[in-house]
Amino acid sequence: MSLIEDGHRVPLHDLADHRQAAWERQSAYVAAHSDFYRRLWNGKAPPERLEDLDALPFSDKADLRLSQPAHPPFGDYLAAPRDQVSRLHRTSGTTGQAMNLAMSARDCEITEIIGGRAQALAGLGPGDTVVHCLNYQMWMGGLTDHRTLERTGATVVPFGVGSTELLVRSILEVGISAISCTPSYPTVLERVVAEKFPGLKPADLGLKLGLFGGEPGLDDPALRQRLRDTWGMEPRNANYGVSDVFCNFASECAYDTALHFVAHDVLHVELIDPDSEETKTLEPGAKGELVLTHLSRDCQPLVRFRTGDIIAVEATDPCRCGCTGFRFRVVGRSDDMIVVRGLNMFPTMVAAVVTEFAELSGDYRITLDTPPPYDVLPVQAELARGRADDGTLSQRLEAALKAKLGATARVTIVPAGTFPVTEGKTKRVIRSYA
Repeated sequence: MSLIEDGHRVPLHDLADHRQAAWERQSAYVAAHSDFYRRLWNGKAPPERLEDLDALPFSDKADLRLSQPAHPPFGDYLAAPRDQVSRLHRTSGTTGQAMNLAMSARDCEITEIIGGRAQALAGLGPGDTVVHCLNYQMWMGGLTDHRTLERTGATVVPFGVGSTELLVRSILEVGISAISCTPSYPTVLERVVAEKFPGLKPADLGLKLGLFGGEPGLDDPALRQRLRDTWGMEPRNANYGVSDVFCNFASECAYDTALHFVAHDVLHVELIDPDSEETKTLEPGAKGELVLTHLSRDCQPLVRFRTGDIIAVEATDPCRCGCTGFRFRVVGRSDDMIVVRGLNMFPTMVAAVVTEFAELSGDYRITLDTPPPYDVLPVQAELARGRADDGTLSQRLEAALKAKLGATARVTIVPAGTFPVTEGKTKRVIRSYA
């Protein structure tokens, strides 16, 4: 299977022989069966040694988006016969065209084991009952994430999205102790509790652990504390992944809020400068775009795949939890980056400032109605329910953004409830120009 038992607890240098052997098998397989990569590599053979991988060109989402319409439904990077496709998923399409994801039975099992490592690091295990509130309608966050939760030994309630009033009743009746959802979903639950369950507070539901993923936000200490204060549960960033690669290959633990990489035995990591494309050393303090290569994949193997995620490496030594993978934070996405007078701005940076204001709900939008370049960052920030603008809020937020990010912002305060609260991913950078 190419997996090492508890591979996330084995030092990377001790995995070297395993990873090299896995690459030799995988590269030969890709060269023989992937028309996409044969074309991208101009028919040249891939390097024999894993450390020479940078001799190959990158692949990215744009390439895959061209491949699938030309070779429906899975693209010509489908390397396995069609009858070996055991499961079909579709990406959420948050950052563009939705994509069809094909997985063999072996791909499914490896994906579930890797994701299970992450969920277990975040604190889920036997004796827990977790309700899974991500979309089951083709999205990998539904069924496949459900199976990663099961791998921890916990009891999993497959709820999905919608019927939030029923969800509240189910949590109370079943004695559910944990929830798996996006960081923005508890806000939906809070509104339903307030409107439909008089006298009941979110903390009365008895949830002790929140397993969050699917969208950024949990790196903000203010949001974490708000979840603790409101719900009485411990929030954990438990589900970081790239759907085209693995649905979940990193999470935090009880000792460190940075994401722990848990897939070195089946996934090769590179870090590059997103502009120059030069490879950077994976070391504490390094920042760059995450590039991933499957070391074991049947259906849609990816080699030097540019994820678009910009990460900052925090540590490479083993964590107290026992995980030996490097630890990192996601700074933002290269396609969500906004350059304002030479300063690189990411939505997460704006969120960290917005959530410092008690008068605001924490929700915001950055609406760009013209193409770059930008001299000013346009921000719409939403009032919290029951709070009022004293007439100086926009100016105070502009000043805070300028002081902390260095960018000049134009802030508009909008009424509470202006932005729809979604049960899936929330897109906060809106590019409305044609």
